Amino acid sequence: MKIAVAYEDGNVFQHFGHTEQFKIYTAEDGKIVSAEVVPTNGSGHGALAGFLRERGVDVLICGGIGGGARAALGDAGIALYGGVTGGADAAVAALLGGALTFDPDAACSHHDHAHAHGENCSSHGCHDGDDCHGGCRS
Repeated sequence: MKIAVAYEDGNVFQHFGHTEQFKIYTAEDGKIVSAEVVPTNGSGHGALAGFLRERGVDVLICGGIGGGARAALGDAGIALYGGVTGGADAAVAALLGGALTFDPDAACSHHDHAHAHGENCSSHGCHDGDDCHGGCRS
């Protein structure tokens, strides 16, 4: 099984759509057999699910995540554990041990605000027509 963690400085990164790297673990028989940090090379919200699928990822652990990204991960067949905080290695160990604390309804909380004057979703990195924040369209 391959497990990806949205990753920054050893911890679970809290905004899936802006993660600059994933730590990808390979697990066999409930144990981690390898891990590597992989840069996303600037892939955005919609492209990250494909990025993970291309690397054979089965499971994603992350902090906040928008509705569009959730849907893209679901379409890619990647199981999601959102709302996770703390160390990446500890989160994977907890997942493998059946004790991971996560929030099935985790969202990117900074998108729950009204846009400032002249600001729209494209200022958050969305592109025309993308539903990258669960209903937010530019």
